[in-house]
Amino acid sequence: MQFAGKNIVLTGAAGGQGLAETELFLKGGGNVIATDIHETLPEVFKELAAKFPQHFHYVKVDAGSQSDWNNLGEWIKAKNIRIHGLVNNAGIPFRARLGAMEVDDWNRVIGINLTGPMMGIQTCMPFMDKGASIVNIGSAAGLTAHYTVSYTASKWGLRGLTHVAAMELGERGIRVNIVHPGYIETSMTASAPAAFIDAQLALTPMERVGQPEEVAAVVGFLISDASSYVSGAEIPVDGAYTSGGNVKFISDSLRNAAK
Repeated sequence: MQFAGKNIVLTGAAGGQGLAETELFLKGGGNVIATDIHETLPEVFKELAAKFPQHFHYVKVDAGSQSDWNNLGEWIKAKNIRIHGLVNNAGIPFRARLGAMEVDDWNRVIGINLTGPMMGIQTCMPFMDKGASIVNIGSAAGLTAHYTVSYTASKWGLRGLTHVAAMELGERGIRVNIVHPGYIETSMTASAPAAFIDAQLALTPMERVGQPEEVAAVVGFLISDASSYVSGAEIPVDGAYTSGGNVKFISDSLRNAAK
């Protein structure tokens, strides 16, 4: 995929899926405005900054901070550039169940995972023209009733935001889509309990975890001109986990019983 001439804002860019997306866009000739919570250039970006000095830019943005988004808007305005892509990748997990959810923790998760993308869209849309593309990063938890109540609610809300934005921005020729990763092997998922991982694999028809590059490839397609008439779409990247509706467990149990 080629991204030459495209200016792409990417949140949560310093790790996992965000880093894979950053590398994909840069290798395709794109100009990446990578954002994350670090005050100075993260170590993981130094090689990319040296290899793509004209195409890589880092701006500190806490996705849940309106002032940080305002600063990014001022940065874009000062550079006098147009934005061709926005990937709302930043997000945090939180595994508290209903009944044990503290309001401050709830607000923090919603603030980053849902309010953050809304602020990102509002910040970047004045700098977007026909052909621009916004990709929100949802989750399999946004398609199912995961026990992680705040995280799940944030991703279901992100689906609603995606469809509203696709409707509102469609007349301007701006596309908005959402990608739903399943269990992807990143530092964020590495903290999951072993029992969670075992259960996830047991319920995933492809019977393996996904890789950040596999999510990045779908995001890249949605940012690219190859998807020029795709808007309002929800694309799972989950090894058919959500397609099975957890019926895989029943199917495997029946198969094993018949042996």
